Amino acid sequence: MKVFERLESEVRTYCRSFPAVFEKARGSFLYDIQGKRYIDFFCGAGSLNYGHNNPALKGALLDYLNSDGIVHGLDMATSAKARFLEKFEAVILTPRGMDYKIQFTGPTGTNAVEAALKLARKVKKRSNIIAFTNGFHGLSSGSLAATARSFYRNEAFINRSNVSFMPFDGYFGKDVNTIDYIRQFIEDGSSGVDLPAAVLVETIQAEGGVRVARKEWLQELRGLCEQFDILLIIDDIQVGCGRTGTFFSFEPAQIKPDVVILSKSISGFGLPMSLVLIKPDLDQWEPGEHTGTFRGNNLAFVTGAEALRYWENDCLSLAIGQKTRMLADVLRELEDRYPQLDPQTRGTGLIYGFEISSPQISRQVAREAFDRGLIIELCGAKNNVLKFIPALTIEEEVLQEGLDVIERSIQSVL
Repeated sequence: MKVFERLESEVRTYCRSFPAVFEKARGSFLYDIQGKRYIDFFCGAGSLNYGHNNPALKGALLDYLNSDGIVHGLDMATSAKARFLEKFEAVILTPRGMDYKIQFTGPTGTNAVEAALKLARKVKKRSNIIAFTNGFHGLSSGSLAATARSFYRNEAFINRSNVSFMPFDGYFGKDVNTIDYIRQFIEDGSSGVDLPAAVLVETIQAEGGVRVARKEWLQELRGLCEQFDILLIIDDIQVGCGRTGTFFSFEPAQIKPDVVILSKSISGFGLPMSLVLIKPDLDQWEPGEHTGTFRGNNLAFVTGAEALRYWENDCLSLAIGQKTRMLADVLRELEDRYPQLDPQTRGTGLIYGFEISSPQISRQVAREAFDRGLIIELCGAKNNVLKFIPALTIEEEVLQEGLDVIERSIQSVL
């Protein structure tokens, strides 16, 4: 690890949590240079929903490269982009009755957030945005302004105005409907909250501690936006692309956002790609008004189109449902078995959080799990929530093996 300590910036994070030099990866396993195997419950922070080096995606990518296919194309028309667009329309949009234009932005999620906020302000000719407690939307200036956690905000001494933070579902407890709170601020001309151009929300706050918004809350939020002519932007960067069992996380709530942001697993292979889905009447960009050198990653178009094959039928969704029940049952058993942790289980699909009241113990459990061959991330405002985001394609026996490691790690720490 000396070369990283000597040459790489102190800003590095994950290599501190997982101190090994990794060399190979396949499916739900990583291997270090010593040949040690690790089960991956981290999944590239949600960028590898179909596992490492998925054979079908890798095959399509190698075939494309061997044919001298275009790699970098800005926003020029390419055969790879055309295939992705046609596949996305046929497999995702049309079956769901969704009519959206597709904007390809820069390579990461925060680029797509910036584009969505910029467009919302342009269309509505209003500057304010409503974001939520515990929300995370990225670390470039515009998305950072809508990110709640002080750890990320305090280091950037810039103007982060034009965002009003409101309480997410459950922020004041189960008995308080925070939509009523938000409505009061919007209706009251003396509240100090300007009428926003848009509401930016995650249906599940992944980095915020795996906090799941209720379907009814999302439906009320949709209604509130319609009532006051506010755009609803869903940030589906981490929990979209099947993470919840449906391709979009908001499908169970039966709502149609004005704007949807996708990144992370949209390429399916860990290749940089992000996009914004825009209702056609909102697509008011002038040509070249919002650009980016790497908004045309053709390799990501190739693997992304291939990944969409998983959504041509219900097989993957049904498998996710089975593994969801397995994951949830085990975590709730751990809740009952170790009350001294004061644990809480939250989640849906294949994203679950296991909150431990003591941040110190949660760190020790994660480190013990790593030593035993399991990679799992911590999240939440206090970094005291174990975040379970395995590949959607993980085998049930591997999922169970990883969960067994978690229990043995808890036992060891206690």
